Amino acid sequence: MDRDALPLAGVTVVEFTHMVMGPSVGVILGDLGATVIKVEPMGGDQTRRLLGSGAGYFPMFNRNKRSLCLDLKSPEGLAIARRLVDGADVLVENFRPGTLERLGLGPEALAQSNPGLVYCSAKGFLAGPYEHRTALDEVTQMMGGLAYMTGPPGRPLRAGSSVVDITGGMFGVIGILAALLRRQQTGRGGAVKCSLYETTAFLVGQHMAQQAVTGKAVQPMPVRLSAWAIYDVFETRREGELLFVGVVSDGQWQAFCTAFGLEDLGGNPAYARNNDRVLARDVILPRVRALFANEDRAALVERLEGVGLPFAPITRPDELFDDAHLNAEGGLLDVTIPGGPATRLPALPLEFDGCRPGLHHDIPEAGADADDILAGLGYGAAEIGAWRTRGVVG
Repeated sequence: MDRDALPLAGVTVVEFTHMVMGPSVGVILGDLGATVIKVEPMGGDQTRRLLGSGAGYFPMFNRNKRSLCLDLKSPEGLAIARRLVDGADVLVENFRPGTLERLGLGPEALAQSNPGLVYCSAKGFLAGPYEHRTALDEVTQMMGGLAYMTGPPGRPLRAGSSVVDITGGMFGVIGILAALLRRQQTGRGGAVKCSLYETTAFLVGQHMAQQAVTGKAVQPMPVRLSAWAIYDVFETRREGELLFVGVVSDGQWQAFCTAFGLEDLGGNPAYARNNDRVLARDVILPRVRALFANEDRAALVERLEGVGLPFAPITRPDELFDDAHLNAEGGLLDVTIPGGPATRLPALPLEFDGCRPGLHHDIPEAGADADDILAGLGYGAAEIGAWRTRGVVG
């Protein structure tokens, strides 16, 4: 999709972020067409050098951005940052509370010189007794009930992705877009704050509501009483080829029974209604498990898709590189990892007028866009060269 046709074309974002939550805000805005300038410390964001489970953070959340490395502890570097922000529409930061304020880059100070600035802070907590605690995605999953719901009893387990970081960043984007819309009416920006802990609470809100409705303590998902009789992972003929199937309506139940030769179950009036089937899971599920265990997964998938029932082969993340659907219509973007290989990573899960937002700036090397950014601010080549020599600009 042409960048000029994207909804945030013309919006300038300055990003002081690291790890996942803050960069996820910026990558969404960048994918939607905003010009995103990532201000990194000298030598680059430390996230670039993480190993293990952190090795994918920087490549995934920093495309469609330009990079400028500044020494914010120097007067010149701080002055450059101020000029950059004074010409921006949005600032995004996710450092510990007070970090940017101590540099004179807090929301109140910047509102004096750029009253239209939307200042988004991505933090661990919103206002309250915990707001000065240090938080991580896993910390808030544990204290917010998500890990309890994910693992079996007595074994809290974090979700298999940085789900709170990413979802919290999405809430940050929602707040930014709302503030930009308000700015059209008032001319003023404002401060937006998104957080990990409150995002986690929002995600488990359905379980809080369940307890309020039923009056019973909510059980972790692995031992929960399902809302449907068939809503499980099943083994198939070949070891390791697992398949999830959900039958979530009375109509789907009849279609399922017909498709798989279970007419005796489908025709039994005792199982005609969903809630009755839930209470008869000990009768229904063994039949289904035995049937699926003697079928090839590919054949089951073909039949389930033909009937229109919810199903999902259990897939590893690396298998998505070859997923036919993701590869068909721009679902994976060709990017180059700085200092590493070319690869394909998931695009923003949105369409505009039938088109997917694409890639208009590859993942940047640290400081790669410094000359262009600084020239755009009105600085000359000699001045930029002197700063580079003195270690103000990377």
